[in-house]
Amino acid sequence: MRIRVTNIAGQYLIIMKAFQIKKIKLVISDLHLGKGKFLPSGGINSLEEFQYGEKLVEFINYYSSGQFKDYEVELIINGDFLNFLQVDYKGHFLKVITEDIALEILKSIIAGHQNVFKALREFSLNPHHTLTYIVGNHDQSMLWPAAQAYFSEIVGVPVKFKNIVYFVDGVHIEHGHMHEPANRLDPKRFFLKREIPEAILNLPFGSHFFVDFVLKVKQSFPYVDKIRPFNKMIRWLLINETFFGIKTVLKLFWYFAKSIFSKSNRQTWTLKTLFKVMLENAVFGNLEDSACKILDDHRVHTVIFGHTHVYYYKQWSFDKEYFNTGTWTEVTSLDIESLGKLTKLSYVLLEYSEDPLRPRGRLKEWKGFYRIEEDISI
Repeated sequence: MRIRVTNIAGQYLIIMKAFQIKKIKLVISDLHLGKGKFLPSGGINSLEEFQYGEKLVEFINYYSSGQFKDYEVELIINGDFLNFLQVDYKGHFLKVITEDIALEILKSIIAGHQNVFKALREFSLNPHHTLTYIVGNHDQSMLWPAAQAYFSEIVGVPVKFKNIVYFVDGVHIEHGHMHEPANRLDPKRFFLKREIPEAILNLPFGSHFFVDFVLKVKQSFPYVDKIRPFNKMIRWLLINETFFGIKTVLKLFWYFAKSIFSKSNRQTWTLKTLFKVMLENAVFGNLEDSACKILDDHRVHTVIFGHTHVYYYKQWSFDKEYFNTGTWTEVTSLDIESLGKLTKLSYVLLEYSEDPLRPRGRLKEWKGFYRIEEDISI
């Protein structure tokens, strides 16, 4: 009798598994969409970092059709999908960002990448497909309710927004900027309201540094924020572009000195934070230690970060893994093992195959479909 009951139970599980909807999650980050490849005049927009709109559309369509049409698919955008910091508002790059300004910049980005947002809308039309957006440091403007509402309106469904962390089925997903003194947001104070006529974003030091300093350096050295590691870039500059390198380093120290003694009520970082930024070289830090600490929690088996623009995988044990999704923008490496320009359209695929409650991650590269020609990234 026990054998018969066991057989019936086993057959029931097989039948249930056969009818169970297959499930995957896709994690992408750091695409840095700006106002588009081309200016209204027809010229090339040199500040546009994202050059792979057609490949992103292919990626979204691929996981929306064929065998994945009936899958439960969640697309997780893990920060810096939109590059608010590098998009001007009426010709100016701003550090004072109100809700209305954020909304106008968002509309200009969507207008520059209509094919991407059309693909996101088609993806979201499938009732089995969901879209989750985790806010990063370059798209901090997506904290505004009006920006979130408009984004959801464009894609046609309510998007699930996460301010810092998304935890699901033992997977800890966050952009990664909260683990750096330079880019860490105050989780209790996303907006500044005191003694100002209208609420503005409480931007971290790194955002002010990017607008005030990095954007100006980019006018002479366009790839300054795309070179890894940061300390080797400084060394390279001093050796190969000595005059420009010395001038830039001196300006860098002067900028930090001014920041230390600034009394602006919009700059809320402390002297301790600024020293941490300088001493830890936190602009392009390594997040492996932070991932390891999170994995100490018995509830977490997988950590996924972005932010560093370097795809990465580390396994501490069979059940403790760290992934970094890298970026869909161009990176120049000064490390010997990966010297030169790198572009990998990397992402993490979370598959629910053996255990329906425990997904397994895979670091993937989207190759796209064959093309005879395409524009060179400028």
